[in-house]
Amino acid sequence: MNTQGKPTILVVDDTPDNIDVLCALLEDDYRTKIAVNGERALKIANGEAKPDLILLDIMMPGMSGYDVCKALKENPATRDIPVIFVTAMSEELDEQLGFSMGAADYLTKPLSAPIVLARIKTQLSMKRMHDFLRDQNKFLEHEVEERTREVTALQDVTIHAMASLAETRDSETGNHIRRTSLYVKALAHKLRHHPRFSAFLTEKTIQLLYKSAPLHDIGKVGIPDRILLKPGRFEPHEMEIMKTHTTLGRDAIIAAERELGLSVDFLHFAKEIAYSHQEKWDGSGYPEGLAGEAIPISARLMAVADVYDALISRRVYKEPIPHSEAVATIAKGRGSHFDPDMVDAFLAIQDEMRAIAQHYADSEDDIGEKRKRLAMFADPMGNGEGA
Repeated sequence: MNTQGKPTILVVDDTPDNIDVLCALLEDDYRTKIAVNGERALKIANGEAKPDLILLDIMMPGMSGYDVCKALKENPATRDIPVIFVTAMSEELDEQLGFSMGAADYLTKPLSAPIVLARIKTQLSMKRMHDFLRDQNKFLEHEVEERTREVTALQDVTIHAMASLAETRDSETGNHIRRTSLYVKALAHKLRHHPRFSAFLTEKTIQLLYKSAPLHDIGKVGIPDRILLKPGRFEPHEMEIMKTHTTLGRDAIIAAERELGLSVDFLHFAKEIAYSHQEKWDGSGYPEGLAGEAIPISARLMAVADVYDALISRRVYKEPIPHSEAVATIAKGRGSHFDPDMVDAFLAIQDEMRAIAQHYADSEDDIGEKRKRLAMFADPMGNGEGA
């Protein structure tokens, strides 16, 4: 008879007569493998072609059936193989011990052929169902992982595209977006276990803050070129227009959500940061003049990161200042411009902040090339007059 596709049963017994009886009973419906001791049974069970079910005697020299079953269930490679004890030990305590070892069933001698075959059939059916559900779960887990990767990639691309749009409007920022994102992440990790922030700054939140930080100046896309690109400090009325970039940024993100027809969780912190990163701890900032704890934590982190980078970076209206002077300025703003505990965290990791700044420093060539592109954008005909 062709045995291809038949389930394989491992018969484990040290008595040849018992093996012969079981093999004769199984030969029409199953393939059989034989082991005359526990050590051999474990070797077969751990082989490449694993049995679908094991019929296991208890009283054997060397390893007992209980020992074999225990070893099978402790091994991830064999623990899902159903084990049926086949034994002359008929005491209730023996049966209880067998089930406690992980056996699927317990048959006592003398054996009834129909009962043995029925029990085997039941356990194999249950194993097939278990295997099917396990495979389905693995498939679903894989699908969830794939979809999560796709969603994460979409989030990253969306934020990067929006942030890059804002960056193209400013000739001086260069790697400002990348640096400030890394500053925010470093500060958040430093404050991760601070009593005031530990409940908020989970690893998931920190990652979202890091992703959202690049959108802090997205509102600059709505500021006229004559102000945004002005090679000098703003007049008071120009500054009032510049201040609107916070509201413009938040509203742009809200408009994007409205277009999608839903509230996007990963943009929650982006809205907070864009709108409130210019607020100050003492209430003298904008756009709402929020003070203290009323300012979102995300915006307070960005305020420190943004000011530090502005201080150490070149702008058309100023030269960069040394790291030590920037640190002193941040420290001076403790309790007035910035959350005091965030300033303390900044001071504690100032070497890390400087390392980030140095690693992603803007080269003169990069800034010069960007200025040329912006000049062409403002005056595409090259006649020296802005559009």
